[in-house]
Amino acid sequence: MTEMVYGAVPLRDAEPVLPRWWRTIDKWSFFSVLILFAIGILLGLAASVPLAEKNGFPPFHYVQRQVFFGGLALVAMMLVSMQRPETVRRLAVLGFFGALLALMMLPVFGTDFGKGAVRWYSLGFASVQPSEFLKPAFVVVAAWMIAASHEIGGPPGRLWSFVIMVVILGFLAMQPDFGQAALVLFGWGAVWFVSGAPVTLLLVMAAAVVLAGSFAYANSEHFARRIDGFLSPEVDPTTQLGFATNAIREGGFFGVGVGEGQVKWSLPDAHTDFIIAVAAEEYGLVLVLAIIAIYAGIVVRSFLRLMRERDPFIRLAGTGLVAIFGAQAMINMGVAVRLLPAKGMTLPFVSYGGSSLVAGGIALGMLFAFTRTRPQGQIGDILRGRR
Repeated sequence: MTEMVYGAVPLRDAEPVLPRWWRTIDKWSFFSVLILFAIGILLGLAASVPLAEKNGFPPFHYVQRQVFFGGLALVAMMLVSMQRPETVRRLAVLGFFGALLALMMLPVFGTDFGKGAVRWYSLGFASVQPSEFLKPAFVVVAAWMIAASHEIGGPPGRLWSFVIMVVILGFLAMQPDFGQAALVLFGWGAVWFVSGAPVTLLLVMAAAVVLAGSFAYANSEHFARRIDGFLSPEVDPTTQLGFATNAIREGGFFGVGVGEGQVKWSLPDAHTDFIIAVAAEEYGLVLVLAIIAIYAGIVVRSFLRLMRERDPFIRLAGTGLVAIFGAQAMINMGVAVRLLPAKGMTLPFVSYGGSSLVAGGIALGMLFAFTRTRPQGQIGDILRGRR
């Protein structure tokens, strides 16, 4: 009767997992992720060759690794997206405790790879950045806590999630990694806001962020250097921001041509943090706008599907995951065009990076699991008294 009344996608008895998954997943967003990955490989073919030659590797060493880790990310995304929301929540809880423990042990066993921030574990053949896996897991756990606090006799989930968030921010600031800290705060803030947080408390949180930023500026040379570089009226042409700005300017509307770009020979992070500069120089504004449209499409479609959900936990968790996905893309591209200070953040599914790719696949797998079509009424039916 539910399916007849609401017209939702019915669940067929003994239906195989793959056909059911394919019928219920957001296919447009799924294919958009595949397109982003393909664009990442295309740009990696240009951006990573100079770095491979500099480090004594074969020309396409980093491209091959990106294909490998990207393949793992896509498999993880599909497997996670096939799970029920309850299963995703349990996996997120386990992943959260594991990633938090790894984050706490970084000062003892971590390494900075000469970049001045202890963010990784070196495994010899690869490296792992715990904060990448912590972000989506924490958002789901925070959504679970906050959703549970709305139940009669429920736990103080808002307070618990706030305390955990502060602890995470503290460990990230120790690295220092203010970019990932900003994403964790933004994801938690989105969940908190959608759950009905008073505007007054949000303003208090904004003021606290400003105070924390002022304290970090006064006490962290790493943070102060990036803020000063961002606020400087003149851009040093020998810095990464200078190279990226010049590359975007040179690319124009249609780009200088495939393989003709020069920024990849000057930028040490052309294949990661500043991959959009390579896209702008060689393919022009056309490809950049296409990439922005793809990210915007995934975000908007995910929000539209979440608006139909009646389960508070699914709405909150999905909103948090969409928030950190969209914010990370926006921050990465904003840094390249000097709208934001340098953050050291990858472009999801486009930039090179094993931890970023695999963690991104898990995060989007969670999001797709939450946005799959399920037999249920619309959220508006509750307001009309239809259960």
